[in-house]
Amino acid sequence: MSPGHEGVSRPHGGAGRKQRTRLDGVLLLDKPSGISSQGAVSRAKGLFGAAKAGHTGTLDPMATGLLPLAFGEATKFAHALLDADKGYRALVRLGVTTTTGDLEGEVTAVAPVDVDRKTLEDALVPFRGEIVQTPPMYSALKHAGKPLYEYARAGTDIPRTPRKVTIRELTLETFDGTDACIHVACSKGTYIRVLAEDIGKALGCGATLAALRRTQVGRFTLDGAVGLAALADMTEDERRARVLPADALLEGLPVLALDAEQARRMAHGQVVVHRGAAGGLVRVYGPGSAFIGLAEASDDGALTARRLVSSEPVKA
Repeated sequence: MSPGHEGVSRPHGGAGRKQRTRLDGVLLLDKPSGISSQGAVSRAKGLFGAAKAGHTGTLDPMATGLLPLAFGEATKFAHALLDADKGYRALVRLGVTTTTGDLEGEVTAVAPVDVDRKTLEDALVPFRGEIVQTPPMYSALKHAGKPLYEYARAGTDIPRTPRKVTIRELTLETFDGTDACIHVACSKGTYIRVLAEDIGKALGCGATLAALRRTQVGRFTLDGAVGLAALADMTEDERRARVLPADALLEGLPVLALDAEQARRMAHGQVVVHRGAAGGLVRVYGPGSAFIGLAEASDDGALTARRLVSSEPVKA
């Protein structure tokens, strides 16, 4: 249970009844409320009959919005979105606090709310920029191999270390005296539930997260995202037309083209020297603009493979 906190799921194969097919790419899913991120992966994986799939960042069952899914070889590059900024639209309910920091938890306190828009706007100011958050007990962070939410459900409190996150944008969109709709653009690891609670503490009336919708992950937005119900109504060709290529996860990185011999050597794990390479991570392509994978270039132009795509057939 961690709205606004990211983590890459483990890709999984599963033994479903449907014949598994090769699918490499990225789907921008608009996750509905009431289903876990892993549940959404399973549903989409079944609709495509895909052999392997994973998501690039957890959304709680209550939360909706952008959940990029990686299929097949694209799962190797899902980590690229871990460091990406995220965008959210959150509904913060003032005057209510809960055990989980959102409306899925038990109400622990109710307080009168005497806050006008200017007071709320002023309260948001200190939360812009670099701030410190303490991860909530109801989160997927692990302690001694178990997620914190398991300890929380058992009534055990585990000390957590505060950590720095960055709130790049925090704007108030609407406020009716109790419910505040805010837009948040933030760094990885930001807990929107904690942000809502901390805003409530600053106002002296408490607050909890009433709704959350993720609107952006890195360069990806909800534009072009599709819901599970719409996917289910599509033909197989229509569904596959919504899948972006695997290298879409790496857009923004420099591109290097290799000739046939360089591509062959890289595929065999050998270091390749490329005159156009500078230091850092790069996307590498072979003849015919075939995507090879991710490599790291040294300052002297030596390319070392980091994650390469495979062309081996899917095992039944």
